[in-house]
Amino acid sequence: MASPFSDLVEEARVSARALIDYGEGLFSPTVRLGVTGLSRAGKTVFITALIHALLRGGRFPVFEALATGRIAGAALAPQPDDAVPRFAYEAYVGALIEERRWPQSTVDISELRLVIDYQRHSGATRQLTLDIVDYPGEWLLDLPLLSKPYEEWSRESLALSRTAPRDRLARDWHAHLATLNPLGQEDEAATRQAAGLFTDYLRACRDERYAMSLLPPGRFLMPGNLAGSPALTFAPLDLPDGESAPSGSLWAMMRRRYDAYRSAVVRPFFRDHFSRLDRQIVLVDALAAFNAGPDALRDLEAALAGILDCFRVGRSTFLSSLFRPRIDRILFAATKADHLHHVNHDRLEAILKRMVERAASRAGDSGADVDVVALAAVRATREARVKRGSETLPAILGVPEQGEHAGGQTFDGKTEVATFPGDLPDDIDAMLKGEAGFRGLTDAAADAADFRFLRFRPPTVERSEDDAPALPHIRLDRALQFLLGDRLQ
Repeated sequence: MASPFSDLVEEARVSARALIDYGEGLFSPTVRLGVTGLSRAGKTVFITALIHALLRGGRFPVFEALATGRIAGAALAPQPDDAVPRFAYEAYVGALIEERRWPQSTVDISELRLVIDYQRHSGATRQLTLDIVDYPGEWLLDLPLLSKPYEEWSRESLALSRTAPRDRLARDWHAHLATLNPLGQEDEAATRQAAGLFTDYLRACRDERYAMSLLPPGRFLMPGNLAGSPALTFAPLDLPDGESAPSGSLWAMMRRRYDAYRSAVVRPFFRDHFSRLDRQIVLVDALAAFNAGPDALRDLEAALAGILDCFRVGRSTFLSSLFRPRIDRILFAATKADHLHHVNHDRLEAILKRMVERAASRAGDSGADVDVVALAAVRATREARVKRGSETLPAILGVPEQGEHAGGQTFDGKTEVATFPGDLPDDIDAMLKGEAGFRGLTDAAADAADFRFLRFRPPTVERSEDDAPALPHIRLDRALQFLLGDRLQ
């Protein structure tokens, strides 16, 4: 368990790092933008589209600095942190435009620096340095562990695993757990087996059929170079009430490794990256949760509340910039809006807003700005009205990825098809209770509506007069205006 002294030392390190960042910012104004999202939310695509927009331009009417021509240009620059992988922008944009495939998801932290030349409203020319920090949302959900002892985490994890549908997915782990005596002698083989079965349970929860979101510890699913290390070899135990961990016991061994995970994995991420952010966007694949049902939606709601609780939020001041940096703007973005007809975009936003409203209210009270948007950083579909029987119905058209299935048909990855995604419900509370779901557009279209959202290939992009391709989007400009607009005035 972390001591008050170690916490004080850690705060001193954070403050020292903040002083260095502040000094550098005096000569080159900088915004550190954190981009995160839970699995398959579209972080890589969003960052690639954001960088492409700033480098190339395009149709961004809501992003005022770009729409009015005050951004003279932007250029990639060497990133400031030599020990952090560079975000592979060139490879990702090539995959999207030249190969028409979605880039591989990133499973580690990465960075990229852009230098933006712009003209202020007063006419003066300025530069803004934008450092984009990409990190998995699963890591964010680890931050509460810093203040949570092993015993508390173990009880919470077990209680969660005994609720539906997790209880079915945890059967093998629970069966092994029943054979373990926390007060007995430490046992490396039993510990490794418990950690493996616990990881299998977490992985099963993440499957798209269940789409669970609360899955700490995050590195169990994204171990990287820590795979097999003792810091990732622990699991919850069914601990007896009123007892303490005897020296040399299985309980003491699990607690020691849990503490090592916090100190060697979670704390450095907080100190070196997370605590330095100025702005944050959280990408949310709400459609995956809709597909999986009310259990997944409730789990996502709890995860989003936990994510907001992790942020140090508030209005940025001179003193906070010096000693305790704060995130002063947070944007929650429901991704893949292009999988719905535009008449449902406002409803998608309203649903996400309802899911974060309590936590967002607390952030607003501290002076931070919080907003919600439904977007598609790269739009893969277009809209049309399609004749079905005697009715003309709103539909979306796109090319499903090869191997996608719908209505008994398997798609070849080349043919454009029309789908009828249906309507989102008005009542999110009823949906969370399982009392409401998608509605078909009309009775006649009920059989045609496919409420399991297809995966579409990236679009064929248009070439402009200067032969620079433009990536179509939905409300990427609104996201850019909220995150950067005030810093480009």
